[in-house]
Amino acid sequence: MQPPRTSRAYTRVMLSIRSVLVAACVSLCLLLGATASAGAAEKGFWGPAEVNGVSQFPIYRSLGVTLYQTGLSWASIAPTRPANPTDPNDPAYRWPVAMDALIQEAREYKMRVLLMLVTSPPWANGGKAPMFAPSPKAYAQFATAAARRYPAVRQWMVWGEPTRAANFQPLVPQRIGRPLTARQAAAPKRYARILDAAYGALKGVRRSNVVIGGNTFSAGDIRPVKWVQHMRLPNGKRPRLDVYGHNPFTLRTPSLRNPPGAAETVDFSDLGRFQKVVNKAFGRRGRTTRRVPLFLSEFSVPTGLDGEFNFYTTRAKQAEFITKGFRIARQLKVHGLGWIHLYDAGPDDTGTRGGLIDVDGKRKPGFAAFRDGRL
Repeated sequence: MQPPRTSRAYTRVMLSIRSVLVAACVSLCLLLGATASAGAAEKGFWGPAEVNGVSQFPIYRSLGVTLYQTGLSWASIAPTRPANPTDPNDPAYRWPVAMDALIQEAREYKMRVLLMLVTSPPWANGGKAPMFAPSPKAYAQFATAAARRYPAVRQWMVWGEPTRAANFQPLVPQRIGRPLTARQAAAPKRYARILDAAYGALKGVRRSNVVIGGNTFSAGDIRPVKWVQHMRLPNGKRPRLDVYGHNPFTLRTPSLRNPPGAAETVDFSDLGRFQKVVNKAFGRRGRTTRRVPLFLSEFSVPTGLDGEFNFYTTRAKQAEFITKGFRIARQLKVHGLGWIHLYDAGPDDTGTRGGLIDVDGKRKPGFAAFRDGRL
C-alpha cells in the first residue's frame, strides 16, 4: 500500500507559490480535448521561489527544470463574491502580489509556469470549508479570470489529488476490492463536472491553454483506476482534458516489469497498465483509441523520517528511484515528470526529508540523478 500523506503538510505545499510548465503546441479535439504537446516532455518542480530572500531559480535551472509549478488559492483570492467573476480586474479579486514577479523570473531562466487552481471560497461551495467542491460554473468563471490575469501561463491544473477526502469534499472512501457505491461514485462525477467546465473556460480564453485533469496519486480514498472509470458527466460522457495528471509515489524500485501494486494502488511500476486505463477512458475517438499523455506532476522519495510519508530509504536508493523513474517516463512518452521538495526539513521540523538537498545544504546523490534525468 502506498504511503499516506498528512493533509496539513500537503495543503501547505499546495497553497504555497512554487511552479512552471512549458506551453506546447496543442492539437485539439472537440470531444476529448487536445492530446498535449508535440514538443519535448517537461521537467517540473514544486519548490520555494526563494529562501531567505535568495532566488532558487538558478538551482532549478541547474537541475534542467523547464516547468515551475505553483498553486492559486481561489479561496484566498476571492473571499467575497466578485460582481464580474470573469473579469480579473473586479475589485473583489486579491491576486497574489508575488505571482507576476515569479512568472517573469521564470521566463528569465527559460522556464514557464503551471498554475493549479485549488480551494473554493464559501460563497461558491455552499458555505463550506475551502476543500469542498464548488459550483462548476463559479469555478469556471474563476478559471477564466485567472487565465486573463496571467496570459503568459499556458498550463492549468484542475485541483490537486481530489481522490483524497482531505483535499476534495464531500467524498465517501471506497472499500478496497469492491465496486463503488452510488455515494462513493458521486465524488469523481462531481469532479468531472468541475473539470469539464474549467476546460471550456480555459479554452475560451486561449485555445493554446493545456488543461490537466484527473490529478490522482498512487493511493487515495478512491483509488486511481476507479476514479478514472467513474469520471463521467450527467449525460454519461467523459469530461474534456488535454493531459491526465497522476503522482506515482512508490515504495518499490520503479520497473514496468513489477506486478500490479497492492490494494488497487498505482505507483511508478503500474504506469504502463494505468496508461491503458486512461487511454480507454479519455482517448476514444470513434472506433479508435488514442494515447492520452500522462503528466507525473509530483514525485518524491524520503531519505529520513518524514512528515508526509510513512517510509524512507537511503540516499543511494533515492537516486536509483529517480533514474529508473525517468526511464519509465521516457518509455511512456509522458507529458512531463516533476519533483516536489528541494530541501529537507530541519531536525526539529516534522516536515519532509524528500528533498534533493539536505538541511546543511549538501546535495544528495538524487540531485545529480534528477539533473541528469532525460525525458
